Amino acid sequence: MKAIAYDAGRKGEWDAFVEASKNGTFILKRDFMEYHADRFEDCSLMIYEEKKLVALFPANWENMTHTVWSHQGLTYGGLILSQDNTVEQTMRIMKAVIAHYHTALGAEHIVYKTIPHIYSTLPSEEDLYALSREGARLKWRMVSSAVELSHPLRMRTLRQRGVKKALDAGCYVERVGEGDEEKLREYWTLLEEVLMKHHNATPVHSYEEISKLMAMFPKEIRLYSVMKDGEMVAGTLMFETGLTAHVQYIASGDKGRECGALDLLFKYLISEHYKGLAYVDLGTSVRENGRVLNEGLIFQKEGFGGRAVCYDTYEIDLEKVREGVSYKVPYLSLARLNGRCEPQLSEVVNRVIRGGWYLLGEWNKRFSQEWSKRCGRKYCTNVGSGLDALTLTLTAYKKLRGWDEECEVIVPANTYIATILAIVKAGLKPVLCEPYKDTALMTAEGAFSLVKGGRTVALLPVHLYGGKCDMRGLRAVADEKHLVLIDDCAQAHGIFDGEKEAMADANCWSFYPGKNMGALGDAGAVTTDDEELARIIAEMANYGQKEKYVNTHIGCNSRMDEIQAASLCVKMNILEADNERRREIAEQYRTGISNKHVRMLKTKESVWHVFPVMCAERDALRKWLKEKGIETMIHYPIAPHEQEALKGIVVGIYPITEQMAREELSLPIAPYMTDKDVDAVIQAVNSFGS
Repeated sequence: MKAIAYDAGRKGEWDAFVEASKNGTFILKRDFMEYHADRFEDCSLMIYEEKKLVALFPANWENMTHTVWSHQGLTYGGLILSQDNTVEQTMRIMKAVIAHYHTALGAEHIVYKTIPHIYSTLPSEEDLYALSREGARLKWRMVSSAVELSHPLRMRTLRQRGVKKALDAGCYVERVGEGDEEKLREYWTLLEEVLMKHHNATPVHSYEEISKLMAMFPKEIRLYSVMKDGEMVAGTLMFETGLTAHVQYIASGDKGRECGALDLLFKYLISEHYKGLAYVDLGTSVRENGRVLNEGLIFQKEGFGGRAVCYDTYEIDLEKVREGVSYKVPYLSLARLNGRCEPQLSEVVNRVIRGGWYLLGEWNKRFSQEWSKRCGRKYCTNVGSGLDALTLTLTAYKKLRGWDEECEVIVPANTYIATILAIVKAGLKPVLCEPYKDTALMTAEGAFSLVKGGRTVALLPVHLYGGKCDMRGLRAVADEKHLVLIDDCAQAHGIFDGEKEAMADANCWSFYPGKNMGALGDAGAVTTDDEELARIIAEMANYGQKEKYVNTHIGCNSRMDEIQAASLCVKMNILEADNERRREIAEQYRTGISNKHVRMLKTKESVWHVFPVMCAERDALRKWLKEKGIETMIHYPIAPHEQEALKGIVVGIYPITEQMAREELSLPIAPYMTDKDVDAVIQAVNSFGS
């Protein structure tokens, strides 16, 4: 069983399933659900079993409360099920829905609106049993009044008298024709006046919204009015499905009330117009989510023969569901990470697709301008990946400075291999520098000790794990020894916020999806104040072209596509808040973890892309945490100088780096994590070896 987030490309499949289902109605089709998409963040699901669509779940996300609703913009929702659905299958569907929302969104609650049985072509309450098995509790119960048309009850004498009074007054019922905006406007004015006068309320739908919906569903949404002397004195808007006609709005002005217009209207609808259907649902008669019953209103509806049908809403507390099982904290959920940026992410991606310009377009220009400004640099050149950013920067400097293959670049020994690969790919020699054990970062002193006059040309520090290197010290070394200073910022987005001093000559960025500011695929960039460097990198990244078909460099194809640029423009807006949350989590770890087997770094400034701990029994700790439901990662299990790919290129013994490769374990740290997630990690780490 697999739950997949709905996207616009699946609209046809969604609507076709609703049409063929046993409990779906037109209000559950996408056009109806999306008329107010600006008010709700959609998080609907499509559930598949062995590639066959077996259920739909219309839903929206409320980020402030970490709650999934099904769906706040609809009268009813819940699982939409196929004709051959079974109880056992529905139980598995429910589990798949719960698992998806917990993992992808970090949901703490699911509020589930049931579809009343009067809208189902077959018995369809399998979901109620599945809800009970998942520990759901009844949150609200609303009572409606439905007339069963195959066995209608006799209307009360009071209602019959009202009918006669209306007829004697010359009232008659009229079905408003499709597209009659004048009559619809007249009714909506009447409705707004009645609601405000008698209930101090306004309609849920605006006139513009209901007009739009009626244009989209002309056979399903109809207006019926009661006319007297050429004037509309009462009316009702009806939502018509295959089995049931639902009263959406009722309004009767003072003249209509005087002559019993609504009695005539509902007598006509129940006894004549809808007599071929199964039910007329006269709507709910409660306030405050069912806690207050409008006795006068329900008395009126029961007078037409209506009897109680409940609209129930259940709540699943995902914390209670997990009682008795290990609390699950994934290392990183990209779906959950990016879900916080919806619907903006999907909107900009769709804009790119519809725009038809996919490379070197306006989104690239916009991101370059915004990111360079954010970084306090004059120029930003977008490229295809972080590795390309490093390689092209080194290659461009090699061309500008006349470096040869014997020139050396000092780089941390414990970095990810990509930093070293870039030096090799640029035709230069990497010289490995042991990090400071307490921070895992390259120091100015360590770099200074490796500088060789005439051979060393550049320093390439890495802000590993998101920790900030001593850029003032490294800048001083670079200036004294006349070296280029380039920093690998792949793990440190936002590390220089507000800082303009001691900057590198060029900053190389990766926007791999899991980074603090990740794209939806691979992407990278170089920021600098050097106009010539930026120009050469841009040319080399586009086949070495100075202009189209005029190649001045041995270039490559390394271009950030428009979808990545657009997504990064969205993600940039939450980077500061995300980094602040990462710092909060890191501080909770630093103060909460107390285990003699575990050592933490003493990094002073960091944006905490990774939260590493060191443990001599790293593999045992990782196994222990997995059993406790805590997923971890290792950064990085094989030191670069021990990699087969670098044999003969880098040599030496690096005990600090080798110890880190043996002992490092990365704990979950993501901005969507809750304090409960963090506490679960802390408790699991502290219980190791006790």
